[in-house]
Amino acid sequence: MSTLKTVWNCMFGPRLVKIYGNGPVEKLYQPHSFEKWGDQVIHSLYVIWKIGVYTSPFLVGILYQKGYFTIDGLGPFTKLVTSISVILVVSYWCKGLGRLNNSTYVRFLNTLETAKKDMTPEIKQQLSIYDFEFHSWPVEFDMSTYKRDSTKSNKTVLSKPSLHQNVIQYVSSIPLRIIAYVAIHTFGIRLIYPGSIGILQMILEQSLLQGRSRLIERNSGERFKIRTADKNDIDTMFIDRRNSTPNGNILVICSEGNAGFYEIGIMITAIEAGYSTLGWNHPGFAGSTGKPFPPQEQNAVDAIVQFAINRLGFKLENILLFGWSIGGYVTSWAAMNYPDVKGVVIDATFDDLLPLAINHMPQWWEPIVRLAIREHVNLNIFEQLAKYPGPIQFIRRTEDEVICLRENDLCSNRGNNLLIKLLRTRYPYIFEERQVELLNQYLSVTSAAQDLFLQKYSVNENMCNSLLQTYVSEYSKSYPMKIGEEFQDHDKNQMTLFLARKYMKDFKATHCTNLPAEMFQPPWDVHVESDFVFT
Repeated sequence: MSTLKTVWNCMFGPRLVKIYGNGPVEKLYQPHSFEKWGDQVIHSLYVIWKIGVYTSPFLVGILYQKGYFTIDGLGPFTKLVTSISVILVVSYWCKGLGRLNNSTYVRFLNTLETAKKDMTPEIKQQLSIYDFEFHSWPVEFDMSTYKRDSTKSNKTVLSKPSLHQNVIQYVSSIPLRIIAYVAIHTFGIRLIYPGSIGILQMILEQSLLQGRSRLIERNSGERFKIRTADKNDIDTMFIDRRNSTPNGNILVICSEGNAGFYEIGIMITAIEAGYSTLGWNHPGFAGSTGKPFPPQEQNAVDAIVQFAINRLGFKLENILLFGWSIGGYVTSWAAMNYPDVKGVVIDATFDDLLPLAINHMPQWWEPIVRLAIREHVNLNIFEQLAKYPGPIQFIRRTEDEVICLRENDLCSNRGNNLLIKLLRTRYPYIFEERQVELLNQYLSVTSAAQDLFLQKYSVNENMCNSLLQTYVSEYSKSYPMKIGEEFQDHDKNQMTLFLARKYMKDFKATHCTNLPAEMFQPPWDVHVESDFVFT
């Protein structure tokens, strides 16, 4: 590397945070004093800038009132900008000088430059001992540069919901549409996905580093950068348990919630259950670029699945999709587009974002919220799951404070709506109005009381399972099933409670409690009770 290029890279290269040693103890990178001072100044200015961006509507008003937008007021404003620019230039020079005289950083920089030219397994191993700003990590899987897997040629995309408006109604709603667009593209998407807020990420920086360190050091995690079809870069962590645990040949793809990160998220559940595990961060979260709008979310999980197939070498029938909270959206999208996956486990999620969004916003905002959600962030998990023909397992948190419309009211948990809609779609002749009423009563109580329902209606699990297996053997396992056409009410009631028990399990916990490994159950299948092995 030439001297001039080395100086330039030292000035503007990534911040090195940690070095994973060969021994049991890793070490934090120790910058020289010049680098430390320059980094602190640059970081402080960055924080001030971020705060300024989030408070810009108020700042602009204050500056306008103080006369800074007049010709006379431009002088002091120009001096301020010039002073900050000089401080930045000096800070970058100090940072570059400190790094240039630090053999550890220069060695890291040489390894990084080599990896960008040719990421061989040996170079990847050398690079992986460093933890640094992810934007400089080389891309290792790019959706635009490989031949698409034959298992999936075209994406399934749901049509946009119609708002049933004529031309006059549409024209009259244009002001609301503009407000909805501006709202969702400024603060709205950050309210839905708070994990994309830069300040929150800065607060969690040390926690994310510690979580990532645990995954790498204790579980031999391997970090990858995946580039999506829309050029976002996704921060990904892979734990390989193949041929080392009974469940290791099954890959669990974990999709986090709206403020979840793979470093401190649901990966631990699958890891402790002995599975190979692939975690990733939403666009705009931590090392991932972009913003978590539905098209970018879809492209991200699409790239993750293709990476698992084409790079990691897993077959679709050996991939299990696991989504928590709002991660149920991308999980259901992946299930809809990859119907041959082994199964889907969805924890603490909802059927449709709109009722939750309306419930959490002032009533007079409803028309704007409705337009913003339906036109820009239409996270309708049920509609996507309805197109997936495989086994599904729902986990319901009985003390969930996030996806319930009313506090301490299990009946208002939107996971109930998701279950009811799915069962009515899959078994329309069983779930008639009387059975749906029974199912609502069943879902209004927790597991202990649900057992009484099973006793009261004399639910015979062997008989119910046998009826389903007989139907499948005579016809098929495709949905919707016509089973139940000739059933009496008593038989439909039994089957209602049987299916509800199989599809949904309760977990006595709040929304953000980690799911225990023992509760990570395989989805029940109509034809085979279990294809999974558990430790």
